[in-house]
Amino acid sequence: AVAPLGQVSELAEQLEERLFHRYGFHNELIQERLQALNEVMESVEEVQAELRRICCTVEAAYRDLCL
Repeated sequence: AVAPLGQVSELAEQLEERLFHRYGFHNELIQERLQALNEVMESVEEVQAELRRICCTVEAAYRDLCL
């Protein structure tokens, strides 16, 4: 049995809608994950800067004590 052309295009349309919806949903999830990753990277950079300051302070204190 061959499906009528109208039925085929209707099925194609439904499939397209479903794919579009799914793609949009996954796209949203990816955007959220990227945003979260971005926030983590920012806090890592802040921690690195803080550690650099601490190291400089310790180094300066060590220099003062030894010299």
